[in-house]
Amino acid sequence: MNDQTLYCRDCNQEFTFTVGEQEFYASRGLTNAPSRCPECRAARKQSGGGGYSDRGGRSSGGGYGDREARQMYSATCASCGKEAQVPFQPREDRPVYCSDCYQSQGSGRSNNNRRSRW
Repeated sequence: MNDQTLYCRDCNQEFTFTVGEQEFYASRGLTNAPSRCPECRAARKQSGGGGYSDRGGRSSGGGYGDREARQMYSATCASCGKEAQVPFQPREDRPVYCSDCYQSQGSGRSNNNRRSRW
């Protein structure tokens, strides 16, 4: 093995893929040489740009970090009367609980609906 001179796909700068790095890659079962220089790899990692690929093989960016903030709605807790923020549009015919009351309700689920194994 010899040091390899490669060119970064992001900044087009030349960088060296050393024998030590090649051995490290091989020990991890990695068969492809890096396509980015160490600086661009570090910058990409720092920005969360690991990237998830869609079915077409194209990167869709930084994954979950790219999502928009979920819209929250104000509602009055049906149990204690405090204002609660919920991730759905409240309806008049359904009770809405703050997080404390929801937890004390047993997450809104009844054990009566569970099937018995016996």
